[in-house]
Amino acid sequence: MLKNYIKIAFRTIAKQRAYAFINIFGLAVGMAATILILLFVQDELSYDEYHTKSDQIYRVSREWLNAEGETSLHLGHCAPPFGPLLQNDFEGIIEEAVRIGSAYSPLIVYENKRIEENKFYLADANVFKVFSWDLIEGDPETALVEPGTVVLTESSAKKYFGEENAMGKELMFNNFGMSFPLKVTGITKDVPLNSHFTWDIMGSFATIERAFGRENMMQNWGSNNYATYLLLPKGYNPAELEIQFGGFFDKHMQMNEGRKPSETNRLHLMPITDIHLHSHLDSEIEPNGDIAYIYIYGAIAIFTLIIACINFMNLATARSTKRAKEVGLRKVMGAYRSALIRQFMMESIIFAILGLVVGLGLVFLVLPYFNEFIGKQLSLDFIGNNFIFLLMVGVVLFVGLVAGSYPALFLSKFQAASVLKGAHKSTGQKFNLRSALVVLQFFISIALITSVGIVQGQLDYMRTKNLGFNQNHTMVLPSSDTIYNHFETLKTRFERQPGIKSVTLASRVPSGRLLDSQGASAEVDGDMRNLTFRIADVHIDHTYLSSLEVEFVAGRDFDPNLASDSLEAFVINEATVRGVGWDSAEEAIGKSFRYGNRNGQIIGVVKDFHFESLHQSIAPIAFLITNGRARSVIVKYDIGKKDEVESYLKEQWSYLREGFPFDFYELSDRFSNQYESEDRLAKVVTWFSLLAVFIAALGLFGLASFITERRIKEIGIRKVMGATVLQVLVLLTRGFTFLVLIALVLAGPVAYFGMESWLDNFAYQGPIKPWPFIVAGGFALVVAWLTVSFQTIRAARSNPADSLRYE
Repeated sequence: MLKNYIKIAFRTIAKQRAYAFINIFGLAVGMAATILILLFVQDELSYDEYHTKSDQIYRVSREWLNAEGETSLHLGHCAPPFGPLLQNDFEGIIEEAVRIGSAYSPLIVYENKRIEENKFYLADANVFKVFSWDLIEGDPETALVEPGTVVLTESSAKKYFGEENAMGKELMFNNFGMSFPLKVTGITKDVPLNSHFTWDIMGSFATIERAFGRENMMQNWGSNNYATYLLLPKGYNPAELEIQFGGFFDKHMQMNEGRKPSETNRLHLMPITDIHLHSHLDSEIEPNGDIAYIYIYGAIAIFTLIIACINFMNLATARSTKRAKEVGLRKVMGAYRSALIRQFMMESIIFAILGLVVGLGLVFLVLPYFNEFIGKQLSLDFIGNNFIFLLMVGVVLFVGLVAGSYPALFLSKFQAASVLKGAHKSTGQKFNLRSALVVLQFFISIALITSVGIVQGQLDYMRTKNLGFNQNHTMVLPSSDTIYNHFETLKTRFERQPGIKSVTLASRVPSGRLLDSQGASAEVDGDMRNLTFRIADVHIDHTYLSSLEVEFVAGRDFDPNLASDSLEAFVINEATVRGVGWDSAEEAIGKSFRYGNRNGQIIGVVKDFHFESLHQSIAPIAFLITNGRARSVIVKYDIGKKDEVESYLKEQWSYLREGFPFDFYELSDRFSNQYESEDRLAKVVTWFSLLAVFIAALGLFGLASFITERRIKEIGIRKVMGATVLQVLVLLTRGFTFLVLIALVLAGPVAYFGMESWLDNFAYQGPIKPWPFIVAGGFALVVAWLTVSFQTIRAARSNPADSLRYE
């Protein structure tokens, strides 16, 4: 019987080639799009699951609370004492505690190779007991015990040593004004890309303990620069441990301004497998993804597949009259309805299989470009990835059963007597299920296109919004001890160079996060009052604010001729004025202000400007003249002079940061790059919206062909009675136009409220303008008209005599 079903299915395909092509190609495009997106989703959901003990590894994050118990800062990193003390205090619960910190891009030298390593980290010796990074060579127990030891990945070992055996060889470390050898004590396989952070060189934590003193580091509760991971017993509830962290704080830290440490600090535990998609704290070891985008991409995949299924259902039911006699004869010959349902379901599964074959071909063609776009290395690994096999089976069954269910039930219900007497006709209802499915197709398409417009509008808003300072024509370069110690001399020399407008120095530059802060107090109504909100600090040169063209609303800028400005003066922003409770910026001028260990007064207030991305609200900031903290040099240059300035600075930096490769970034580019995930979302939704419209148009083309074919005699009679081509065209297209308009009315509110929810991710939002709705509706109407008109114009222009002789 199964063989017979398959034979009938292929005969139907051979007999109705155009119908089969539209169905198979529509399904293929929908399946290909779905497979690509689900491969991406699977990769995003698999982060860090390769670790053998992934369900036992938790990252510690540190939260600060203000006097009202509200979060003032939440970091994904901790201070160096936390790891060892937690493991000691909770012995029996915490099996291992590991600290991992960045080495801040040191220069690594081997013979004639000098490479600035951006993925050089330092870790405790027990790191390989927690993480499943397989050592090919070396002992995981001892590889990172001694100071000055490193483990390399295979790629980094090959980068430095080629085909030589790297074990036991030495690399030279250069950073922070220090230089010392590093002995290679282990080689691991490359870190899988589906990790919340990847590394090329892992050095021993004992190296920095030797450099800065272990006792000093164990007393340093303010340097929150280390990712700390705990290995807990299998099945242990981390919430039980979190409850005990309050006592840990009170035991090891001192009271601050009458508040217990447990009232100002909290520790949180997050499963390592949740970090990539669920962690968006004020410091992350590497930028993470976002689970919200996974839901969006997953929804797009499902919607694209649904549109393809709707095509199949519509065309199958529309052609029901063509197969009515077949159903009638089979019933007369004794076929049960269940047998007919199985037959038609088998046909739809065969269509789905053929669609999958073509769809996989499309995936193989598109996958390299898709990988380049998303920055991943996805592959169709049929052997090593069970998900691929399950995905294909799932897609075939979904399409076969969902797309085939209604046609099978619809066709199998025909009454044999009515069909064989010719009494069966396709439903004449003006709005039937087929119409509803067309509406659903265009509803999805219009909602997607509208969403693209709103996302693009928000991107345009973020990229064109006045940030409150001049970010254009600005280079940012790394500083060094040499640059800082001779900055005034260098500044004078640089500013004499044609094309350079100004040079300044800072601990942080706009587009970065404001992670540095200290306790503060301010004069309010004649008394010094402790401030309970967080004020970020930026250590700057005297010309920093003027170089960036930040606007002052009261007071003045720092004066290099006043020695007191370097030691006692502060410039704050309007957000700080509001936080303190001063009535105006003018009132703040001259008020006493204490920040950390520095006492002084407010000399100026700048207008609020967007230091961070538009995801974050403008934070209170205190600017003060640096006394050593200066990570970046900022160079403003004249329009059209970038190449000359870059060439000059490259030559100078070869002396000022000897051995390091010349590196800089444009400040405006850095701001734009902050919205990379939103930009990718806009592009993904754009492409898949076009695919959705294409698939819907393909189905509409087949539907219009069939309806035109059924009404060919009517068209002939109308033309004989004097109807023009335009009148016939309007007659045949108005029904589809009505369906698209219904879809537009329904899709508009859904897209509006859905995207309004997405916009809540931004502290600053552009308005939702009407043009995305107009463009989406107009585009859908034009596509529908063009698709339907192609068939109807041909029918309308045909000879009425031929039409009336039809059949």
